[in-house]
Amino acid sequence: MPFISVRILEGATPEQKSEVIAGITDVMVKVLGKNPETTHIVIEDVPAENWGHKGKSVADARKQSGS
Repeated sequence: MPFISVRILEGATPEQKSEVIAGITDVMVKVLGKNPETTHIVIEDVPAENWGHKGKSVADARKQSGS
């Protein structure tokens, strides 16, 4: 029973998350021969202020770049 945990920055739509879940499940079936009925995918939305990169939170980096 595969369990795959995916962490992404918050902001993805429910439709995008559904596509990610379907795509990951498809890869597990095609590449590893896993049963989609027992393949579990969990998507965790991480706030930009809780995600760090290059020594700064993504929220701070976005503020500085104007994005």
